[in-house]
Amino acid sequence: METINIGILGLGTVGSGVVRILQSHADKISSITGRKLKVKTVVVRDMTKKRTVDLDGVTLTDDFEMLINDDSIQMVVEVMGTVEKAREYIKRLLEAGKHVVTANKDLIATYGPELTKLAKEKKCDLFYEASVAGGIPILRTIVNSFAADQIVSVKGIVNGTTNYILTQMNQNNVAYEEALKDAQKLGFAEADPTNDVEGIDAAYKMIILTQFAFGKDITLDDVKIEGISKIQLPDIKEAKRLGYNIKLLGVAEKVNDHITVSVGPVLVPQTHPLATVINENNAVFVTGVAVGETMFYGPGAGELPTANSVLSDIISVTKNIVMGITGNSFNDYSHEIKLATPDEVKNPYYISLIVPDKTGEMLKLTELFTKKENIINKTIKKENISCSSTDEANALFEKLWKEYPNKKGKAQVKLSHKKALIKVGYEKLSRAIQKYDNSVKDKQYLMYGGRFFTTGYLDYIDEESEVKENERNSGTGYFENY
Repeated sequence: METINIGILGLGTVGSGVVRILQSHADKISSITGRKLKVKTVVVRDMTKKRTVDLDGVTLTDDFEMLINDDSIQMVVEVMGTVEKAREYIKRLLEAGKHVVTANKDLIATYGPELTKLAKEKKCDLFYEASVAGGIPILRTIVNSFAADQIVSVKGIVNGTTNYILTQMNQNNVAYEEALKDAQKLGFAEADPTNDVEGIDAAYKMIILTQFAFGKDITLDDVKIEGISKIQLPDIKEAKRLGYNIKLLGVAEKVNDHITVSVGPVLVPQTHPLATVINENNAVFVTGVAVGETMFYGPGAGELPTANSVLSDIISVTKNIVMGITGNSFNDYSHEIKLATPDEVKNPYYISLIVPDKTGEMLKLTELFTKKENIINKTIKKENISCSSTDEANALFEKLWKEYPNKKGKAQVKLSHKKALIKVGYEKLSRAIQKYDNSVKDKQYLMYGGRFFTTGYLDYIDEESEVKENERNSGTGYFENY
């Protein structure tokens, strides 16, 4: 049986898993491909580091040139991380006529189109199944199983770190800071967790998913991003009380024949499949015109799950080599579609405000959402109103209920607390609130993809009125779209 020699760049968690599976599943892989796959050379940064896999018969080196200059190595697996250095190495490998498999989501999201073009020119394969959702074979599924369908949305939990943190907050009632420390202790979060908790890692994955689902190349600047670092335990408890779990979701979907892509915290109904995805697991929810709703669930990271996705690419490359059909793009779908404008993106929002318990405040709040900027879209529904000492509030919501009957949404009012699901365009909401918040210093408004999340203060009293320190209103908002 002929042998195909493989080089590996990097021997960390995933690289070690690749070697382990190639060794332990060698017979099955040979049976499927008709070739013996052998790891010949592994390039590492630190030659002194102790390795956890059997490297008998494998050349371990810190010299990248050994991969370039060895004509017997037909395929290289890049699992070293980084972006610029990996880009340089992969370009040189492709130019040398070697096929490449990578798990580097940051690289593919940033330089995917450039590297794909080069691979095609050199008649080389460039595959990257493991770059999204670890052990879930979502990219190849979209390419093959959805080839004849029109995808209208792809949304999902694509970052295990944030899902673990939110799960601990939800199930064990621990604060964000404690849940993060626990994730770091277990190895689910890096020492510097910024990319994960601020949504950047998920955004990179959504860039790749958008290209596969909609045939559109986008950049990080096209994704509206918000992380979970400002979510507090009271937010989790309140969402839970209302029948929701807060999840960090990546969403790419069609809006008026355009697409919008975002990452942010979402109120997911507890009855929805995504609400049941816990800890470090991932799930991708794909909706097609023909097939309807489908969900793909599994481990989003880890040595063997991710390595298994890398092996699926290795096997695909091997089959292409055997059949002489290398050089085709992993995803050939390309479609001219524009990004949706902010005004096109309208979704329900959850907004929680603490309001002063005095006559006239509920009226002023409602005027903001009903009169100014015309941002309310007739979605308030009277439900569970309890304002026994504020007749004005009762009368006000009775009026709104009569004016907007049979509309979806919820509005709950207590003596000093109002919660509502309100359908608005986020730019209009931002302008309206900022217009009434000029006197508040150091406020933060984080607007993303038709969703609203804010920290700091919201003031809704008239411009002419005096704003007192104790009358400012803290608030947070989440998006709900199911």
